Amino acid sequence: MTARRIIPCLDVKDGRVVKGVRFEGHVDMGDAAELAARYRDQGADELVFYDITASPEGRTLDYGWVQDIARLLDIPFCVAGGIRTVEQAARCLDHGADKVSINSPALERPELIGEMAARLGRQCVVVGVDSAFQDGEWRVHQYTGDPNARRGAGRLTMEWIVEAEGLGAGEIVLNCIDQDGVRRGYDRAQLAEARRQLTIPLVASGGAGAAEHFRDVFVEADVSGALAASVFHSGAIAIPELKRYLDAQGVEVRI
Repeated sequence: MTARRIIPCLDVKDGRVVKGVRFEGHVDMGDAAELAARYRDQGADELVFYDITASPEGRTLDYGWVQDIARLLDIPFCVAGGIRTVEQAARCLDHGADKVSINSPALERPELIGEMAARLGRQCVVVGVDSAFQDGEWRVHQYTGDPNARRGAGRLTMEWIVEAEGLGAGEIVLNCIDQDGVRRGYDRAQLAEARRQLTIPLVASGGAGAAEHFRDVFVEADVSGALAASVFHSGAIAIPELKRYLDAQGVEVRI
């Protein structure tokens, strides 16, 4: 079995890491580069950086900032935020990112997934999906970085992730936004259903509040990685202790 990945997520706004509850009420958590270095030293397997206002503001992320992070890290990292073209994605990789994640732009133009996979390799292409339970179904939402711009995408989550894999996505990050920032645990039912639908790696996002939540999502939903933000930024969970706990619980992780 492949080792499960622990992935701190850094939501970035103006070079600072911020965290809110269900994407609202953002609080400053510190400098992006400083937090990245801290997680590298603590044993994170990978990092994800989301420029959370890029898509709502109609811009792409800052490549210079990507390069600064790349110089700092010796672990893989993924960047996201306003990447709308293959050229923009390629520039992120040229500046040192290992993967790029697309969300709203893929919903607007699904063929972007295939174009990126053909040029960059599908292992570099992550599709992020923001999902909420509505009217008895899991449904996709977009522009979730801005509460004023957020809206339903008119797609069912399970149908969209299968389509994304078919188009060339190498990984899905499923962010269960009903759980985001509230620390009550991952949406294991939704994630387990997504896992049944996919053959590519699935990363859980939204809801981590305790070490047990990581164990539960790995054991019950069989995800490849678990992404979390506020519990790491606040120091509520330290990555070395989390990994020792998971190892003791029989979950394979890199110590």
